Amino acid sequence: MDRMIDDMTRSWGVPAAARATDLPDPAFDVAENDEALTVKADLPGVDEKDVEVVLDGSLLTIRGEKRSERDEEKDQYHLVERSHGSFTRSFRLPFDPADGVRAAFDKGVLTVTLPKPPEARSAARRIEIGKPS
Repeated sequence: MDRMIDDMTRSWGVPAAARATDLPDPAFDVAENDEALTVKADLPGVDEKDVEVVLDGSLLTIRGEKRSERDEEKDQYHLVERSHGSFTRSFRLPFDPADGVRAAFDKGVLTVTLPKPPEARSAARRIEIGKPS
């Protein structure tokens, strides 16, 4: 009986109740240059007040929660949809950031800038290629 029900419901996809509470993991971009490491997160529909950024040594953790509710009245029918969910993402940095770490939230995008300490900055230099001696 269980197998029959599983086979029958498999083609239905994810139930609507599960979709309403499912928050996909946000997309993160991590970029680096000689001065800093930058982490960007796409957080559409998430309020700034529902995002937390924590730096513990070289561990950066970003947490957030999405809550939304929609009411629609139509033809004597009242519909209330709610969706919520949370996410947590941690990044182990290759250095302990220097002073001046900044976080900004603009139009659903969180940007965290982590300055590199002097010892983590690139000491690369260009070497000229010459004729063999």
